[in-house]
Amino acid sequence: MNSESGTSVPCEANPPPSSGRPRLNHSESEPDLGPNPKTFTRLCSRDEEDRAAALDELTQAVLARLGLDRPGSERLCASTLLHLLRLSRSCPLSEVRERAAKLLRTAQMQKEGIEQDVLLEAFFSLGRLDNITMAMGLHPAYLSCFLRTQHALLDLDGPLPSLWRHYIVIMAAARHQCSYLVQQHSAAYLEAGGDESWLGGVQQAPAKLRSLQGLNKLLAHRPWLITQQHIQELVCPGAESRWSLAELIHAVILMAHAHSLSSFVWGCGVNPEPDHTGGHAFSPPSPNHLPCGPHSPAHEDGRQELTDGVMEVEVLMKRMVELQEQEEECTQEEMLTRFERERSESIPTAVVRGAPPEVVLRLVEDPEFSYEDFAPRGEQAPPTMRAQDYSWEDHGYSLVNRLLPDMGQLLDEKFQVVSNLTYHRMAMHEGVDTYTLRKALWNYIHCLYGIRYDDYDYGGVNVLLERSLKVFVKTVACHPEQTTARIYHAFWRHFKHSEKVHANLIVMEARLQAALLYTLRAITHYMR
Repeated sequence: MNSESGTSVPCEANPPPSSGRPRLNHSESEPDLGPNPKTFTRLCSRDEEDRAAALDELTQAVLARLGLDRPGSERLCASTLLHLLRLSRSCPLSEVRERAAKLLRTAQMQKEGIEQDVLLEAFFSLGRLDNITMAMGLHPAYLSCFLRTQHALLDLDGPLPSLWRHYIVIMAAARHQCSYLVQQHSAAYLEAGGDESWLGGVQQAPAKLRSLQGLNKLLAHRPWLITQQHIQELVCPGAESRWSLAELIHAVILMAHAHSLSSFVWGCGVNPEPDHTGGHAFSPPSPNHLPCGPHSPAHEDGRQELTDGVMEVEVLMKRMVELQEQEEECTQEEMLTRFERERSESIPTAVVRGAPPEVVLRLVEDPEFSYEDFAPRGEQAPPTMRAQDYSWEDHGYSLVNRLLPDMGQLLDEKFQVVSNLTYHRMAMHEGVDTYTLRKALWNYIHCLYGIRYDDYDYGGVNVLLERSLKVFVKTVACHPEQTTARIYHAFWRHFKHSEKVHANLIVMEARLQAALLYTLRAITHYMR
């Protein structure tokens, strides 16, 4: 487990606690400035002297970063602030709790307040810092707008009652076998006074909620199949258990939010919470998880993997520069050909695994329905959605704001933040312009969903995204429940943990926007 961010290597099932500490991409990440991760681990030692030594070591490292013992020191990273905040609130050892609180107060006096404010706001809003917040907290700018959006969806005034909002998220997360979100929102649903029998299966829920199941499975797995007929069946005056357009748009965004957040949970290997099933298991380190250095993920091949990883970074850097300097103009025909080639490329991702947990399976209708390639090789593909014909900026934003006031603005801010998020670093390199890499990731995900940008040369996707990265991205974006440690470790082998978290944020938001665009287009057609 990455003890500072609440994540572990993606696992074969919903990620259990783990001692492996993946280190991720650094093109869009916070610098890892703070105490050695082993120091935090030693705070859990049963040996009182070892614990005391670790506490002193932690104090010295934090004070050094804050510049209180030497000039020219750097600020604390978000992950260190996250861990200190969690220790100060929940550690059962009073000496650790008090020292962490004291260090946080010192950090605040030393102008560390911007990131800490975000974390404190998360704690006060949620009542705790869950593992999703810990992972996203590596990128405070994103975490801030994510929390605002999620708060508005789940807690603020809106057309749907609070209980229904949590139940819709539960139904949506179950489609991707995401027991983390199912358990989290089941607890929130019950705390709000929900009927426990509903959690026994969707057939126990009201007919109006059950009527979302068809749209839910399309939105999760094949959103390009959604048409105005699906919308009409739910909102037309003669429909049984009729939905208003405002209610439906709220439900659609909740479902898409849960589907994309499931991708993040699986892609980052977010660990269960202590009160989740399996979350309280204290087990010795697995022999399959080797200790990691500060700059590379664990691999069996050791030195050779490190060398290969460095070479991969250098090759990617060179390709990014060449792509930025390229002056060749492509014809529209050639750009279309490159898009079609990318769209129909065969990227195998299927993994044989056991049946999902019963707590999840009983909430899913038609569990065999799953993702299929938008354009399987040799088959007739559905019409491509051209971004110029229907886009978020020109169409989706205004429709959402019209039906669910302020939500369009909140979603737009989130899309903008993740698209522009950069620290101008990549692995061991500083001063890097990562725009072309971030753009290639975003457009590749939309390509998987059949969305094409006429003004983008998809040749850049093949240049910048090597095959192992494509396998990971397609798996996390299209069927995240198939994510494994093997495909996680196979790409960006020399990148840092916070960088791969950022890659997962791009996958999550690009997937969310793609699914919303197809549904919003269908609603637009219905309203005409």
